[in-house]
Amino acid sequence: MKNWIPLLLLLLALSSCKTRNAVKSNTGNTQDSIKTAEDNRNPKDVNQPVRDKLTFYEHVLLPPKFEQIKIDSKVRVETGSFIPTLDATVYIENDKKVWMNLRALFLNVARGIATPDGIKGQDKTSKTYIDSDFDYLNNLLNVNFIDYKALEKILLGRTFVKINDSQFTLTQNAQGYKMVSNVNQKIVTDEKNREYKIELQYDTNYDLLSVNLKDVLSPDELEISYSDWNEYTGIRLPQNVKIIIKGSKSSQILLENTKFDFSRMETPYSVPSSYKKIEIK
Repeated sequence: MKNWIPLLLLLLALSSCKTRNAVKSNTGNTQDSIKTAEDNRNPKDVNQPVRDKLTFYEHVLLPPKFEQIKIDSKVRVETGSFIPTLDATVYIENDKKVWMNLRALFLNVARGIATPDGIKGQDKTSKTYIDSDFDYLNNLLNVNFIDYKALEKILLGRTFVKINDSQFTLTQNAQGYKMVSNVNQKIVTDEKNREYKIELQYDTNYDLLSVNLKDVLSPDELEISYSDWNEYTGIRLPQNVKIIIKGSKSSQILLENTKFDFSRMETPYSVPSSYKKIEIK
């Protein structure tokens, strides 16, 4: 195994960033399940107006209050090549860092850390490391707007794209709430200028269910979905997170969060002098 990238959203580099997604759907009951899921995500009464928009925005935009969260997870990466299920420990210190350690067959194989300044990661199996800004992560996800705070929000199931009442249409349906951009969302960075069509789905209790971003000028698309929300020490968190990347790169990350802990922990990170720096494009 090569290119272990020890940040959760960098797991796509485990086999190759150019690998096309070869995951196929099963027939029979799987197709029925997909159809049912599509029907649930697209209820018929999608045009009902939302009377209390203020309450909606207060729930979906206000950040959760915490100092640190430790998450134990099972991670599966689908790129078309075999990658074993990984055990991950993710430690988030609010506004400061996201630290991660990956294990395969009880052996530590990778470790990484993200801060507002950028991301660092090391692969113990190939003795390589990365040290980069967030352009690395954006290139991997086929977008151009992910920064440290957006990464935190993605991991915790919070709204990580900018939404406002003038450029989005908010409606209520049987599943909850739906927000769709009524104008293309232009995001300008030093590297790229891109325009997105954005759709967000929320449950009736304002839990985020999915975010879909389509680049209007390319086939690139990013979808992140959340399920099985529960409350832990006053904070609602998702048990399952699914990240689907389509377009110039196509892969999936499936994350099953098995335990949440709010105690502080040590987050060691250092790179041995014998490790080689790599650049993955």
